[in-house]
Amino acid sequence: MRTQIKLSVLLAVAVVIPFLAFEAAGATVASAKNYKDLDRLFREQHGYRFLRERFLDQEHAGYYWKTDLAGKPVNERKLLYGEAFVIYAFVEYYRASGDREALRNALDLYRLLQKHAHDGVNSGWSEHFTRDWKLIAKPDAGAEVEVPGLKSANAHLHFMEALTELYQATGDAEARKSLEESLRLNATYFYPEDAARSCFHRQPDWKEVTESRSEGLSYGHNVEFAWLMIRAERVLGRRPSWKHFDAHLQHALRCGYDYRYGGLYNRGVGDEPAAQRDKVWWVQAEMLAALSDGYSHRPNAEYSRALSLELDFITRYQADPADGIWFDTVTEDGKPKNAAKAHSWKANYHDVRALVKFIEAFAPAV
Repeated sequence: MRTQIKLSVLLAVAVVIPFLAFEAAGATVASAKNYKDLDRLFREQHGYRFLRERFLDQEHAGYYWKTDLAGKPVNERKLLYGEAFVIYAFVEYYRASGDREALRNALDLYRLLQKHAHDGVNSGWSEHFTRDWKLIAKPDAGAEVEVPGLKSANAHLHFMEALTELYQATGDAEARKSLEESLRLNATYFYPEDAARSCFHRQPDWKEVTESRSEGLSYGHNVEFAWLMIRAERVLGRRPSWKHFDAHLQHALRCGYDYRYGGLYNRGVGDEPAAQRDKVWWVQAEMLAALSDGYSHRPNAEYSRALSLELDFITRYQADPADGIWFDTVTEDGKPKNAAKAHSWKANYHDVRALVKFIEAFAPAV
């Protein structure tokens, strides 16, 4: 793993650093003069160039899933999950730098996915492809994200996330239609208002998946969807679905929240008590983000208590007091179980974004 770079971890960094600059610039398109730290701007440009020069498939278009440290492709597959984060990263880089080429590249990639991945029969998007965009519909060792042949809540959630930012930045009519489609599909099939019926996978025609590997739900993804849904609806100019939002947040609090130590458990099944009770860094981050939005919209004792417990758990147990970086996974009572602070699936995307949202919601106006 040390000699390889996954598209996901590179893009997590590429998203978060420009995201912070964008937020600091007051949600307006920034230029280099907005940066006090020109070295940081250089690093962002370097990441953008590396994506364009090393991850981009010059022959078949799209971006490889994995390269080595020198930029040589070691997994040439095209995965919807990874391509979605390229779009997201390019939009945020454009916001931070003012480089319109990055925004054009984001739109070009969106249109490429519409051509190769969009399911014109059943709606939604297929997720796994060879380098030359042939669909991978059976088990494949190189398809490292989700399950070939199925549609996943994970990839469709993050594609909705990318489409939200793409549409806001471009106003593109087709991107709007895709965002509306992804929002509807996520809210109907993966994260319905009855949160206990949330699921990991669906068949291509949206029928349920009954295999044991797809059983259960993710509290972290449920609450992440909840606040991303509100974000998407606001960008679309719709009235936010706070009832749907509250249904997911309250389900997580009822079935998956630890009121003894604080923190959100990992996974469960339906309305039963949580089955996997470890505390994972990104799950805590998304709970912090959702609670920040929920309490800001409707201050109440339930959300206030959970938010206080969440912050306390993160500062006491999830974050290493020596440097503030979050451990990958801790036990129910906060003992490090996986003390890794960075690896091919862990960057600063979830936690930094959640902290920014919390600060925006509650910091005194200056």
